[in-house]
Amino acid sequence: MTLTVRTLSRPLAVAAGAVVLSGVLSACAPLVVGTAMGTSVLVATDRRTSGTQLEDQGIELRAANRLRDQFGDRARVSVTSYNRRVLLTGEVPSEADRATANRIVAGVENVREIVDELGVMSSPSFTARSADTLVTARVKAALVDARDVSANAFKVVTERGTTYLMGRVTQREADRATEVARSIPGVQRVVRVFELISEEELARITPAPAQPAAPAGNTTGR
Repeated sequence: MTLTVRTLSRPLAVAAGAVVLSGVLSACAPLVVGTAMGTSVLVATDRRTSGTQLEDQGIELRAANRLRDQFGDRARVSVTSYNRRVLLTGEVPSEADRATANRIVAGVENVREIVDELGVMSSPSFTARSADTLVTARVKAALVDARDVSANAFKVVTERGTTYLMGRVTQREADRATEVARSIPGVQRVVRVFELISEEELARITPAPAQPAAPAGNTTGR
């Protein structure tokens, strides 16, 4: 199953995410508030400006710290920011906590949109979380192997069998990356959190390949 998260205005995005995962909490889950890490990329090959990359790192750190201060170990919330668009994944004890988490992140400087994928449910087991980590690694490796997309253009996050794909990509790249992700064992669903760009824009922001240096010519004197 594949879902596409469309761009929402900030008030709407804060109020509700693209997908609401419902559940009943039977006990408070052990909580870890952290940052969901995407693929490490070089600044030179990232499609965000260097300033935006720094802003995204700052958003993740500030949001994680504020969530930790609010919830302690009562919830497990991961924050992933790409181009100032924030994906929230993990689990919280109640709908009220979910709303609080959205409010806290919305108050972080430079956040322009929130995609809320928090579940109101118990935290998954360590084994399940480890399986998600493995799935993410496999999706990233498959994107590297796919010669028709740039793996550095994507951030990949997996939670409870759902793989989230983020990035500034063309429709062609979005469809291809979705196809790659869906082929990976353990991926139950793909949610696309893309910012779509045109092929023309991609051509403008893609660095030109380095030209090989011309061989030095031999000179002979008479």
